[in-house]
Amino acid sequence: MKRINVQRLTVLAATAMFALPLSARADDAAATFKSKCAGCHGADGTGSPMGKKLGAHDFTSADVQKLSDAELTDIITNGKNKMPSYKSLAPDQIKGLVAYIRTLKK
Repeated sequence: MKRINVQRLTVLAATAMFALPLSARADDAAATFKSKCAGCHGADGTGSPMGKKLGAHDFTSADVQKLSDAELTDIITNGKNKMPSYKSLAPDQIKGLVAYIRTLKK
């Protein structure tokens, strides 16, 4: 009979348990971006035609990408210029949007 390595099994189980929520959060952030942001910032973050007319920032640009996470969080939460506030989003959703915006860099 083969002996089971309990420590290895525990590590594998913990890895599987934490991997699922991370991918789910990434999917949630993408869905939130699509529903709340893409109308102006475009699906790829470069700006929709309407968003460009309104002056929406290109999320792929160095100017946006150099902003700190705290600055992006503040802008999403409180709005800025013509962008409305999204205080109705949960802190985890805003954190997910910031992380998603980081994936859009050039």
